[in-house]
Amino acid sequence: MAISRREFLKTGTVAAAGLAAAPEMVFGKAKKTAKKVAPSDKLNIIGVGIGGRGASDLKNLESQNIIGLADIDFKYAQHVFDRYPDAKRYNDYRKLYDDMLKDADAVMVATADHTHALIAAEAITAGKHVYCEKPLTHTVYESRLLTKLAAKYKVATQMGNQGASGKGTAIVKEWIQNGEIGEVTKVESYTNRPIWPQGLCTPTEVHEIPATLNWDSFIGPAKMRPYNSIYHPWNFRGWWDFGTGALGDMACHILHAPFTALNLGYPIKVQGSSTALLNDCAPNAQIVKMVFPARENLPKVAMPEVEVWWYDGGLMPPRPEGMPEGKDLMQSGGGTIFHGTKDTLICGCYGVGPYLLSGREPAHPIADAQTIDRGDHQMDWVRACKEDPAVRVPSKSDFSVAGPLNEMVVMGVLAVRLQALNRELLWDGENMRFTNIGPDETIKIMTEDGFSVTDGHPTFNKKYTEPMNAQAFAAELIKHTYRDGYVLPDMPE
Repeated sequence: MAISRREFLKTGTVAAAGLAAAPEMVFGKAKKTAKKVAPSDKLNIIGVGIGGRGASDLKNLESQNIIGLADIDFKYAQHVFDRYPDAKRYNDYRKLYDDMLKDADAVMVATADHTHALIAAEAITAGKHVYCEKPLTHTVYESRLLTKLAAKYKVATQMGNQGASGKGTAIVKEWIQNGEIGEVTKVESYTNRPIWPQGLCTPTEVHEIPATLNWDSFIGPAKMRPYNSIYHPWNFRGWWDFGTGALGDMACHILHAPFTALNLGYPIKVQGSSTALLNDCAPNAQIVKMVFPARENLPKVAMPEVEVWWYDGGLMPPRPEGMPEGKDLMQSGGGTIFHGTKDTLICGCYGVGPYLLSGREPAHPIADAQTIDRGDHQMDWVRACKEDPAVRVPSKSDFSVAGPLNEMVVMGVLAVRLQALNRELLWDGENMRFTNIGPDETIKIMTEDGFSVTDGHPTFNKKYTEPMNAQAFAAELIKHTYRDGYVLPDMPE
């Protein structure tokens, strides 16, 4: 009987490996061997957004077939085009999809935050596996959509928060769920980001668009604005239309451990504060508090209501009692403190280096058995792509986990951007709406700081938006209105 390449990728890998060899697959990766991968067993992958983080993702995927590449900036992406000379090149993902999506098995997405959902959703509805960089999406609605689409179309997915595949994250989960620190009622997470410009007023100077840059494609679903080099590359993260600030950049890494260890779902209350908040640009530093309701108790530990705090921009939580003098709470650019009733657990960004403040060192046999590490995060997705959906072991940040986690992350953005309402916001997660913003309430947000010194005297001339309907403003942050020509698929039931 003849079998197509696509059918082989769907069923042949699992059958050849033998399901009886499950222990290596259960933890997300088959043993490495020196055996070459047959051409028929390679995925055809296209990459969208390749000049920055996408370049690293592709390097970890280049044992597969990289058949097409798209980036809005050919100059920025030239080094990647040079690395894969046989891949076709595009400066608009839509043209790439028109020409090549039918020939692809999988798509890697590493564009600016605001275009992740569009690019990933179209690939998923075409039946393609998707690897998408963090943050998974720009909004709560987009996160919910990708979660449901991935489930509906039974594709293999992975968000690019590589710490999810690290041993440290597994140890944190094992210790907490074994009851090693007792019941956790408070979590504090932090990062040293941003390392790009934030707290800026909207530039008034219009720059000439470089010949190598497709500015219209960069703007994508957002409102068109004049080009200025402050937006691209990299610095998009600090501009609300395109990025999600330090939360979007690092919280998907840092909050993955508490989200999975504590079985978190939707928060019920959120509030945020920050340095000067502008309507167009993320603040230099911010603090967010989210409250999660009690969850179902585990065999060895209860899961009571828990507060999760976020700090960035150099702000830090108080040092926990018993923390050795001179010991830095930061590891790899961030960290998390789990406050338990029996002990305190501290780990770094990506879940690295977990330890108990008491000095105890509990065993962690489940984490010890885990064969995957952060460096294989992309290839664990490839492994999942090649397994039949009926027996597939999900990757460590499959959208079934990454989608709800990302909702938590962008809820932090909502809390900061709605702080002028001066209250703790009550969140109905199931219906994606705030329940304590009145229909006639208004909000206004600063557009220009306007601070100056004249003859030695400070002058404060802050400018604000016109008052906006607060309910409508919040709804737009939860679910964006896209520019003409850009449409998401419908939300599955």
